[in-house]
Amino acid sequence: MGFKGYDKNFNITDRVAVVTGGASGIGRAVVELYIEKGAKVAILDMNEKANEVAMEIDSKRTVGIQCDVTDAGSITQAIEMVQEKFGRVDILVNCAGIALLDDAENISDEYWKKTMAINLDGLFKVTQQVGNIMISSGEGGKIINMASQAALIALDNHVAYSTSKAGLLGMTKTLAYEWAQFGITVNAISPTVVLTELGKKAWAGEKGEKAKREIPLGRFGYPEEVAAIALFLASDAANLITGENIVMDGGNTIK
Repeated sequence: MGFKGYDKNFNITDRVAVVTGGASGIGRAVVELYIEKGAKVAILDMNEKANEVAMEIDSKRTVGIQCDVTDAGSITQAIEMVQEKFGRVDILVNCAGIALLDDAENISDEYWKKTMAINLDGLFKVTQQVGNIMISSGEGGKIINMASQAALIALDNHVAYSTSKAGLLGMTKTLAYEWAQFGITVNAISPTVVLTELGKKAWAGEKGEKAKREIPLGRFGYPEEVAAIALFLASDAANLITGENIVMDGGNTIK
């Protein structure tokens, strides 16, 4: 079987992508880039204005569906709506997540459980449902999980968040191994701090300046940079990559 090549403009024309957490931040940057590159995109987001965001981005090729990833029924309903609208799912990008921070000796049971419910349990529920659609189609697919540098290094007050993201890397590898036989690739992206609106507020002032001084390249990331990796992993150029975690942290974890 010879090499068939790939679109060197990284277009994903007419492919159907589901992006959780796609109404803002990194998720929205992924949606906008995927639309620019020809995809049809379903935004799944807790935000009740998810469809307003979708219409703002592209009223013809984007749909927004309010979805709670901790609720299996909500996920099922949302995925059924995606299939009714677009007929299939080729790409899944799991961007939905939460960061509830406190020191390990004081973190509440509520913070711990909510972090795991969204970042780990919810992500798996979405992935399992979409994965079964991809398996049934017989056409393979691309699954991209948003992890974090916090899965690889210790960060103060991040015990629940770090644990959830480290678990996600284990999930990514196992799914990649099990689903390779179906032509499905599963990969993760682990950014440093990303300057979304929430990121800008959380890392403003001296806290952020100190963190940047610890990064060899001396800066945080931008949502558009993360989206670029998500585009690459969704494209045919990445067909031989699975079970990997692409770290984009300015060199923070190489020290």
